Amino acid sequence: MMSAPDAVNEPTFLFNRLALIGVGLIGGSIARAARALGLVQTIVATSRSESTRQRIAELALADQVVDTAAAAVADADLVIVSVPIGACGAVAHEIGPHLKPGAILSDVGSVKRDVIRAMAPHVPRGVHFIPGHPVAGTEHSGPDAGFAELFVNRWCILTPPKDADHAAIGRLSRFWEAFGANVEIMSAEHHDLVLAVTSHVPHLIAYTIVGTAFDLRLVTESEILKYSAGGFRDFTRIAASDPTMWRDIFLHNKDAVLEVLGRFNEDLATLTRAVRHGDGDTLYNLFAERRAIRRGMIHLDLGKPAPDFQSPESKPRRDPLPRPYAASGED
Repeated sequence: MMSAPDAVNEPTFLFNRLALIGVGLIGGSIARAARALGLVQTIVATSRSESTRQRIAELALADQVVDTAAAAVADADLVIVSVPIGACGAVAHEIGPHLKPGAILSDVGSVKRDVIRAMAPHVPRGVHFIPGHPVAGTEHSGPDAGFAELFVNRWCILTPPKDADHAAIGRLSRFWEAFGANVEIMSAEHHDLVLAVTSHVPHLIAYTIVGTAFDLRLVTESEILKYSAGGFRDFTRIAASDPTMWRDIFLHNKDAVLEVLGRFNEDLATLTRAVRHGDGDTLYNLFAERRAIRRGMIHLDLGKPAPDFQSPESKPRRDPLPRPYAASGED
């Protein structure tokens, strides 16, 4: 009599079928990490651009590359939308009728409130919509830019609705944690304000200072590059980021960005007056106060899992991928 097959050696997966709608830096990194860690059995990917779809296939980032988002999500139990924020609503409208009951639908956008407003009306009952934002990236874009270690020691913020299924939240959390990410859950509104402070306004300033520097006709481009200290080079690197993505971020997180910019402009006006009037006491007191704040942040170790905007080529990859995921019996 033949014995039953040995099930111990059979692979286990957190998700059977992962659908990636959009495969740029984030989507490509998800594909690479999920494959390296054995988190999913099958990866299906699509992109609006035919040339991008061809490149996804050439890089073997997915088991299947299909022409439409509707085809990609068929029978998928995890769908991650990685498109510009302004396109999320249209994607949700397209894939909504094709999502299977019990599937988890998520995204990776840097703005959450407007994405939820755009996508939620198209999510059918029985599908778990759990918006997400991996706070990780480089200034590069496209499927070639991704790398499996992108999410190691970074934050991934989930903003599920109040009535979201707790088991689905836990399952998606474990997916990101398997990549080495730290998962945080918060409201969409709070997320957008936090990111306006920590990411969106700094990017706006970076884009502005690059323009200001190169518009000064008395200073040549070669002099700026030759004599700039690390602060200018490091800070303005993020101004090389994808303009479509950042256009959509500012259009869709307008309220939070304007709130932070209003306070920033008030502080900048105070410094401007102090410099104009030679008010050394005000300058010293402000600098001393802000220095103490920044040093306090270092003591809290807030910088350790922060977003990293170094390019994959220049970033030292000292952090290996976590060990392969071992699925628990509860799923």
